[in-house]
Amino acid sequence: MTPTTVSGTSGEDRSDYTRDESRAIRRRSLRLLGSLISPVRGQLILAGIVLVVSTALRVIGPALIAFGIDSALPAVLDEMDWMPTIGVVGLYLLTAVSGAALIGWYVVVAARLTQAIMLDLRKRIFLHTQRLSLEFHESYTSGRIISRQTSDLDTIRELLDGGLNELVSGVMFGLFTLVALLLLDWQSGVILAVMGIPLFLLMRWFYLRSQRVYRESRVVSASVIVKFVESMTGIRAVKAFRKEPRNDEEFGGLAEHYRDVNMRSIRLFGTFEPGLMAIATVSLALIVLWGGIRVADGAIAVGVLTAAVLYVRNFFSPLQEVAFFLNSYQSATAALEKVSGVLDEEPTVPDPDEPVDLWAARGHVEFRDVTFGYADGPTILPHFSLDIPAGQTIALVGTTGAGKSTLAKLVSRFYDPSVGAVTLDGVDLRRLHPKDLRRAIVMVTQEAYLFSGTVADNIALGKPDATLEEIKDAARAVGAHAFIEALPDGYATDVNKRGGRVSAGQRQLISFARAFLADPAVLILDEATASLDIPSERQIQQALQTLLADRTAIIIAHRLSTVAIADRVLVMEHGRIIEDDEPRALIEGSGKFAQLHAAWRESLV
Repeated sequence: MTPTTVSGTSGEDRSDYTRDESRAIRRRSLRLLGSLISPVRGQLILAGIVLVVSTALRVIGPALIAFGIDSALPAVLDEMDWMPTIGVVGLYLLTAVSGAALIGWYVVVAARLTQAIMLDLRKRIFLHTQRLSLEFHESYTSGRIISRQTSDLDTIRELLDGGLNELVSGVMFGLFTLVALLLLDWQSGVILAVMGIPLFLLMRWFYLRSQRVYRESRVVSASVIVKFVESMTGIRAVKAFRKEPRNDEEFGGLAEHYRDVNMRSIRLFGTFEPGLMAIATVSLALIVLWGGIRVADGAIAVGVLTAAVLYVRNFFSPLQEVAFFLNSYQSATAALEKVSGVLDEEPTVPDPDEPVDLWAARGHVEFRDVTFGYADGPTILPHFSLDIPAGQTIALVGTTGAGKSTLAKLVSRFYDPSVGAVTLDGVDLRRLHPKDLRRAIVMVTQEAYLFSGTVADNIALGKPDATLEEIKDAARAVGAHAFIEALPDGYATDVNKRGGRVSAGQRQLISFARAFLADPAVLILDEATASLDIPSERQIQQALQTLLADRTAIIIAHRLSTVAIADRVLVMEHGRIIEDDEPRALIEGSGKFAQLHAAWRESLV
């Protein structure tokens, strides 16, 4: 048998931990494991009882053989009495069949237990990662998230399916065998117990070495997965900039490093297995030697020595499987650490403990002396105040990094301000009920993400119970109805993965229809017309006016043509508003917006 190696797994960003950090990680993993086991405690107890009984039945075999050789066989030879032999053979067969049946039952119970735990864990990861704030997803790479839900969970499943069974049954079988040997022949039992000292040292050495190797393996494996996912996700950029050779070199280096780590684990087994075989051989030789001397002296019978030899062989036979379990255990422990790390993350934008209901929002948005910066980065909005009356359309313009998108993210409550408050109709967004917040505020971004499914399903995202006629009305309002009807199956057309069946501009129109159907009190358009060409943009100007009517709107756009429909223009620079007025008034002035507008007009000419 060859050792298995870790494959397709992921790890932390570093492999070195302080002792306190390692203890904290272990405690976190044990808490997670305890919470997973708690609901299936009854099945776990049943599995334990079945395993104990089946192991006891399996251990009885060599003792029955000893009785048969020393007592039943002489009865046949001396008195032609076959009853003891028949009884021993029958009892041996009964214990063997019963033990096998119980092992089969245990496998079924353990499999149910594993599947229940994995179902719970898989759902927890998905639900929790959805609940985490945008800040987590912007800093945690998609490859690592995918790895948690796939390879890490598969590694844990493999441990629970096979490795854990091997460990528990192997350890229990070894203990029961040692006890049985001590009861049958205590001197042979002592020899085996003494040989357990070098066995313990060997197992300890292997465990410590493999722990370091497998932790490194998780780290390197994560890098392989992240590199692959990023390259495939950004394949357009790879093709556009002819990055294939560089990607090949980088991925090849990572793959070679991963191979080297796995080779180190194989070399560990190459040392461990011969060591285990040597200890088993020496133990067996000592027991046969000392037992043979005592048989010659008449101190013990031949059957007892035979049983002692069988017990020693049985004691060492599962240890190799236990060692292979250590392989799986290291991988699964590292995987459980990573999974528990994700589940231990807390949303930076938590739901309120006592939410305030706002059934009918009017759309009055206000920034009250807000200060905000991303994580440990610089301050983006310093002491920022802004009042947006209900129903007003404002346009935010300014250079890249001025804070426009940050302002939109705060209104959408993707982030919370470090200082101050953002309010909707006088209610701090941090106190607003999440359902009311999502119903009242909708953002349309440049990405215009479409999910797999029909066009109608994607438009109805903001209102799942909408009728087909309502969906069509929303599409008509934003000028998307005509091209949707021209699709092969109309509104029932599958847009394919990420909307690959429609153009970027059509995806944007579908996202507009989605926002119109959701009917929010506050609508944010973050570079939402960037994917449209000039004719398409002009075509939807009227649609935008329909979309923005009777609601508060915040438009972020570099194209100043979109700004013309705004009631008010805010020019931002370094997180501050430097100009605030109607579009016409700013154009006629001599400020920053007038310069931007003049440059834009010249670019059109």
